[in-house]
Amino acid sequence: MPHSPDLDRLAATVLQPGFEGTAPPGWLLSQLAGGLGGVVLFARNVSPGTAGLVRRLREENPEVVVAVDEEGGTVTRLEAATGSSWPGNAALGLVDDLGRTERTGREIGRLLAATGITLDYAPDVDVNADPDNPVIGIRSFGADPGLVARHAAAWISGLQGAGVAACAKHFPGHGDTVTDSHLALPAVHASREVLERRDLRPFRAAVAAGVRAIMCGHLMVPALDPELPATLSRRVLTGLLREELGFEGLLVTDAIEMRAVAALMPQPQIAVRALAAGADAICVGASSSPGGENVAELREAIVRAVHEGVLDEARLAEAAGRVRGLAAWHERERLTEAGATELDPEHGVSLLGLDTARRALRASPGDGTLVRPVLTRPPLVIEMTARPHQAIGGGVPYGPGEALAALLPGTARTILTPGLHELPELGESPVVVVTHDAHRHAWMAAGLAEILRRRPDAIVIEMGLPGRPVGSVYLATGGSSRVSALAAAEWLTGR
Repeated sequence: MPHSPDLDRLAATVLQPGFEGTAPPGWLLSQLAGGLGGVVLFARNVSPGTAGLVRRLREENPEVVVAVDEEGGTVTRLEAATGSSWPGNAALGLVDDLGRTERTGREIGRLLAATGITLDYAPDVDVNADPDNPVIGIRSFGADPGLVARHAAAWISGLQGAGVAACAKHFPGHGDTVTDSHLALPAVHASREVLERRDLRPFRAAVAAGVRAIMCGHLMVPALDPELPATLSRRVLTGLLREELGFEGLLVTDAIEMRAVAALMPQPQIAVRALAAGADAICVGASSSPGGENVAELREAIVRAVHEGVLDEARLAEAAGRVRGLAAWHERERLTEAGATELDPEHGVSLLGLDTARRALRASPGDGTLVRPVLTRPPLVIEMTARPHQAIGGGVPYGPGEALAALLPGTARTILTPGLHELPELGESPVVVVTHDAHRHAWMAAGLAEILRRRPDAIVIEMGLPGRPVGSVYLATGGSSRVSALAAAEWLTGR
């Protein structure tokens, strides 16, 4: 049977690569002109001219799906230089106001709509079942499946109401893992009954809310498929997600250069097998080679797989149709006037985001009675930061040191990292120790314990998942965004 003369274009339509720089390279423009269906933007692509960049991409292919990871909180691309104006999912779960969550999704949608973005790889709807999870944590709305399901639906409604497609992730659920899929293949050792009650519940809610896209995670889930990770499993992608959950939208893979699957087989083989299993779009993520050679290789591999009978052409055409369908939805729904987010006049961040961060704060007395203001003179701020996982990227500002310095001139700051964590002289100034998931990092826990041994009056700010309250004051922010840092600084100074 002869193949379609558009086979090469179909193969191009299902790819979503990233690229370097703030202007589209020649290879990318050439691929777009030849039918490339998607592009992923990262912080390295963001500049004051990002909207112009997106327009340039669409000049080559008006149907291109432009995607980005903009969760709010710790994972941001458009606000990577300053930190997010929204505290993130954990803070929204703590406040537990569905109207607020929907408005947050809508504000983020307006930000993306003003840039011309088609698809946001958000929200994260994983149930954070294991507090030792190295990659989910505060990206989740919480550990309660019902709460996560409710807020997932609200966030999706808000984002898509702004004309930007939402993408619930990471199917069938990344919350009960202790391995980062950027580095190795995580396994979820839960029964089908537990998966149904816990991990799948938010995805069912997302489907019911009309989510336009779902991202599958690189996860080994033996109760669903004992042989293949979800990305390559027809049982999971087609049998469970399509046939059982009834999802009809775009199914995109997590980035195929992640070691969870890249350690198993070459990227072209991953792409072909994911498409055969039921995926519609292949996220190539951060790994595109300087001249786009790997994108061309993926395209050729998909065409070859159809010719060799490894990938059914009808399956490829279905996948490409869903990509084009998402682009058509965006064209119908996109806002011609995105509207302005109401900003806090002092800090220039979302007023809603800052208010949410304030409401999410949880303060506990370590010793004695909690009295405010806690800080009345410039402190020494010790920011203990682990190397950020790859979903976050590098360089996103962290901690309230800058905000405290603005409120209390003379504030001193020092940063401790896994490779450099010799404690400074603590002196006589108030001491503020900033941690992120201290319970997961032995060096951080040990450093914190030693600081408290020397200075029991030290204030502790936990910007990840909270642990046992320690110090004279223990302030849990529920997020590590810019607004979380501002809210913490305000609280400590009684502003």
